[in-house]
This record gives sequence, C-alpha cells and structure tokens, in this order.
Amino acid sequence: GVGMGMTAPVSITAFPAEDGSLQQKVKVSLRIPSQFQDNPPRPSDDSIKIEERQEMTIYSTQFGGYAKEVDYVNYAAKLKSALGTEAVYRKDFYFCNGYDPPMKPYGRRNEVWFVKE
Repeated sequence: GVGMGMTAPVSITAFPAEDGSLQQKVKVSLRIPSQFQDNPPRPSDDSIKIEERQEMTIYSTQFGGYAKEVDYVNYAAKLKSALGTEAVYRKDFYFCNGYDPPMKPYGRRNEVWFVKE
C-alpha cells in the first residue's frame, strides 16, 4: 500500500542453459529507494521477497536500444569472449539490467553483469 516509484536498474537474474540461451527461470529485482531501505514496507504478496544484495565485483558490458532476451544473450556471449579464459566469474547466472522507462525512445542504457568469483 506504499507507493515507492520505479527505481533503476531493473535487474533480471538470468540462468543460462548449456547452449547460452536463457532458461525459463528468471528472478526480477528492483532496488528499494533509499528512504525505505532501513524499514521497507512488507510485501502483501508472498511471492515477493525482500533480499539484501551483497557487495560484489562485476564484469560489465553496456549497450543501447530496447533490449530483448536475444540482445542480453548476445552481449553476454560478447562479454564472455572478451574476458577469455583468464577471468574467473560465476557461470551459473548473470544479471541483465535496464535503466530506462519504456517511454524513453533514445539514449537507452542496458548492461550485462558477470559476478567475479
């Protein structure tokens, strides 16, 4: 019952299959605005959980446009290729992040994050 507005980024945890495509299991995360972080309102829907994301170091790539699943998969593959075999990062999931409202047509920002181990 508390309006908090939309925050950025909207972060989707993607779980890649062996072939690089995304499994149907996804997790969408929204940042709780600063003024609510110490005492966030309790969700009325049991499927919504409040979690604290631990500090992490990431490898990231950025791209524009209206991102679709295929874009995230392609940029994840490009990031993987750019990192080569030396970088150590989580391979069981990665984050797909969007920063812009749907009505923003130009200058859109999207990112793929790999979490460093």
